[in-house]
Amino acid sequence: MKIAVTGKGGVGKTTFAATLARLYAAEGKSVLAADVDPDANLGLALGFEEDTLDSIVPISKMRKLVEERTGASPDNKFFRINPKVDDIPDAYAKTCNGVKLLTMGTVETGGGGCVCPEHVMLKRIINHLVLRSDDVVILDMEAGLEHLGRGTTEGMDQFIVVIEPGARSVQTYKNVKRLAHDLGVSKVSVVANKVRGAEDEEFVKAKIPAEDLLGFIHYNEEVIDADRQGKSPYDFSDKAVTEIKEIKEKIDQISII
Repeated sequence: MKIAVTGKGGVGKTTFAATLARLYAAEGKSVLAADVDPDANLGLALGFEEDTLDSIVPISKMRKLVEERTGASPDNKFFRINPKVDDIPDAYAKTCNGVKLLTMGTVETGGGGCVCPEHVMLKRIINHLVLRSDDVVILDMEAGLEHLGRGTTEGMDQFIVVIEPGARSVQTYKNVKRLAHDLGVSKVSVVANKVRGAEDEEFVKAKIPAEDLLGFIHYNEEVIDADRQGKSPYDFSDKAVTEIKEIKEKIDQISII
């Protein structure tokens, strides 16, 4: 199962992606969490130490590796569009709390339709993550929709859009659903985060089709405290873990339909 977690900046997608990854790992599943956000902080949310994360170079920044695999160089304008990548996860992922973390980075210079060696590497790696039936890949995507325009997330089983109870978040969900359809991904679901009460819940239910709504994660000071300390919310808040576990159960039901 391959899941792309997306949404606008600040909605809590990294908290959700990390906790979901740890829940699957706690079940004994093989879990790969890929950080595709240029402001990479998925590792902290998974429980990695800062020193370990500081030593990680994103795949998109490994110029020597990119040149070696694609054949690109300053003197060579042509490059392979199907580079060898099957060994990348095992070679470059770090493991903590049962979750393998692969820090992908992003292509900072390319817009929609970018075709460059770094983009080819990232897209190839993501799409090549062919798994056994019990394995799980969770991608924590960059904020916004540019990754959808580049087609980096083709081949996902489903998108999960993390939203806040607000009109702008709802609009992001609608845009993701439209663009995902263009990429051939039919399953686009929503998780509402930072929900403060019944009024927020009713707002979300009125805006999101019931079949797309996976559930609610309520505003939680313990999650905020974990973020302040650079720790995993999984270890700080039983309430958040319980809520995300209920959402995970719905995800599992969707994945077998």
